Parts: sequence; structure tokens; C-alpha cells
Amino acid sequence: MSKIKAENQGRPAFFHQPVLLKQTIKWLQVRPGQLYLDGTLGGAGHTQAILEKGGRVIGLDRDPEAISYAGEHLRNACPAPNDKLRGTDAHYQLIQANFVDLKQVLAKQQVPSVSGILLDLGVSSYQLKAKHRGFSFQQDEILDMRMDPDLGVKAADLVNGLYEKELADLFFKLGDEKLARPIAKAIAEQRKKEPIQTTQQLSSLVTSIYKRHYSTWSKIHPASKVFMSLRIAVNDELNNLRSVLPQAIKVLRSKGRLVVISFHGLEDKIVKDFFNKGEEKGWLKILTKKPI
Repeated sequence: MSKIKAENQGRPAFFHQPVLLKQTIKWLQVRPGQLYLDGTLGGAGHTQAILEKGGRVIGLDRDPEAISYAGEHLRNACPAPNDKLRGTDAHYQLIQANFVDLKQVLAKQQVPSVSGILLDLGVSSYQLKAKHRGFSFQQDEILDMRMDPDLGVKAADLVNGLYEKELADLFFKLGDEKLARPIAKAIAEQRKKEPIQTTQQLSSLVTSIYKRHYSTWSKIHPASKVFMSLRIAVNDELNNLRSVLPQAIKVLRSKGRLVVISFHGLEDKIVKDFFNKGEEKGWLKILTKKPI
């Protein structure tokens, strides 16, 4: 990694720090020459590890900045790539696409099946830290939160366009925010005066509601759950996850492996329920007694 960092001065040192890297590669059971699909490419940390084990990779990401960064990273870390997967020297192919279109993407590439699929859910490190993406309450920028910049709806559109009750439901159902109703009410009152357009406006408003109700709170920032719920809604993350899991099973080869990294309870429940149902129906076999 030191070589990559030295060659990318002036850019983020990483796009996304891969988590559970050793465990992921272990449970994917990467075999030389076999083809794997990384449905959430990010900074290509997981993909690089698969390549170093001798595997070949189709890497997907809905974020064009991830595709650009990962391409540069892999050119340095894993030289001599081939754009076409059919060649004997092929290593990887990077495609800007949402993993919800996994089956369609593979069909277009004339790939009937793969030996393993990885899904690393949620937001990337880069998206949180980049100053123009609007994911974070730690800097002041436009409320955007789109992983794919071609999506039509930004977080600001939801904050200013949904009815008060719709906002409260969104914050409670997607973020488990206990102050969902007073926060939604405060937003509705504030936007009568002026639209809420920036991360700092929303963060300050949510913090002010917390101060009215609590003298102290946990180490988690008061706006964390509101921001998370907006991000999930903007990017339709839960519906995409529900849609991709059955597709993944259909394109896996016999004894192929599916590894999913989830970060919050809603994702976790969807994955667990699908795995349990799949095992009951005989679609798949769960390899671990409990989440790692």
C-alpha cells in the first residue's frame, strides 16, 4: 500500500478502507483462475485481494468516482490488466453499475455464472469524507447523498418535499430515531422560512432538538440517524438489497460463495432472513453459525 499512497499524492489515500478483508477472502474461498463479482467495488481493496489470490474479478460500483479511483489503484497494484474477460491474461473488468442490475450486467458480458459474489453494503469512506458529496454532517455542503450522481432525487429534495408525517416515518423506520416526530416538525417549521439545503443546516437543527429533550446523549452525533435514513432512502438501499440477493443465487456456480458485509440492523435482517429462507428451501447452505 505504501507504493500506492506515494503515487497518488494530492488524491485521497484511499477511496474506501476494506473491512473484514481477511475474513472475506477466506469465506469466498478464492481459487486461481475463477471469476468473482465484487458488487461494491469502492476503492478496490477487496478486489485487489481476490486478484492477488489468482482470481479474476468483475467489479461494479454505481459511483463513477469509485470506478475512476479503483481503475488507477489497480493499474498500480495489479499491473497488466485486460479489458476483456475472455482472454487468457484477463484479470479484471470495472463497470459503473448498481449491483441491483447484477444479472443484466453479467448477461451483457456473456458471463453465465461466477464462483463468488461479495457485497460490502453502505457508504464508502471516501463518500463520507469528500467535500462535494453531501453525506456527512461534519462539514458544510449541499445535502446530496447520491451514490450515483445521475439519480434524480437528492437528500435536500426529501427534506424539503416530504410531508411532516412522511419525514417522521422515514427517520423512525430507516434510522430508528426516537425523536423522529419533533425533528420532522422542526424541519417543517424551518422550511416555511427557507429551504434546508446544506448538511450544516440540517445537522444544527437536529442537534437543537436533541438539546431540548436531553441534557446529554451518547457519543453518536445527534444527526447520525437522520443522515443515515436519508442516505438509505435517496439510494433505495434496502430495496436494492432485497432485489440483488435472489439474483446472486441464480448466477452463482454450484458451491459458489456469497459474502455480504452489513453495517446496521435493517440490512442485517434482510440478509439473515434471505439466508435462512434459502437454507430452508434448499437454495443455499449457510457456512457460519453466526455473523462474523
